[in-house]
Amino acid sequence: MNILVIEDEERLAILVKQGLDENGYTTTLAFDGLTGKYMAMQNDYDLIIMDIILPGINGIDLCKEVRTVKPDIPILMLTALGTTNNKVEAFDAGADDYLVKPFDFRELHVRLRALTKRSAVNAKRQDYILKYADLELNDQTKIVRRSGVEIILTPKEFKLLEYMMQNNERVLSRTEIADKVWDTHFDTGTNFIDVYINYLRKKVDKNFEQKLIHTKPGMGFILRTGEL
Repeated sequence: MNILVIEDEERLAILVKQGLDENGYTTTLAFDGLTGKYMAMQNDYDLIIMDIILPGINGIDLCKEVRTVKPDIPILMLTALGTTNNKVEAFDAGADDYLVKPFDFRELHVRLRALTKRSAVNAKRQDYILKYADLELNDQTKIVRRSGVEIILTPKEFKLLEYMMQNNERVLSRTEIADKVWDTHFDTGTNFIDVYINYLRKKVDKNFEQKLIHTKPGMGFILRTGEL
């Protein structure tokens, strides 16, 4: 299990890392909020531990930003601020649990096990939800959101996006899309695939800086972060 610890007290961060490593976790450290934000957004972790008072960006704001992109990752706040208001603020920001310093490492370990167990159960319950970057598609409610903003799609647009999310980061040919999404033989004399891809781009990408739907000239289309 990969854990990111964002803590500006280096001595405490190192002690936490040592304890986690001894218990079989793989631990990465960040000593300020901005570094922690970059690492959290760019890498895949199973859980994040973060302090509230951090240089660069505080833990409350950092938690909110991480939640917009990775809504399901377990987050444990680790801080010296132990009042009820502090805890409420942390939970409102999206934290799953809250541990006040100083603490016994055994309690931290127990809380981490509880969080990861809960996360695994939720993942099984939500296997009908597809997620890629900040894009989320719910196959049961037929709701699509990007960065929390709902996107209204037609049934065919929904099915096309669903197939692309199921096959993210893989180039999909027009023939494959026609077969899997439209259940029809592809007619090279039509461009209806391109038309629907453009419909999706206008709804999924137009209002966002990061584009997700890309064209691979002569090959097809791909859902991925970053340019080809």
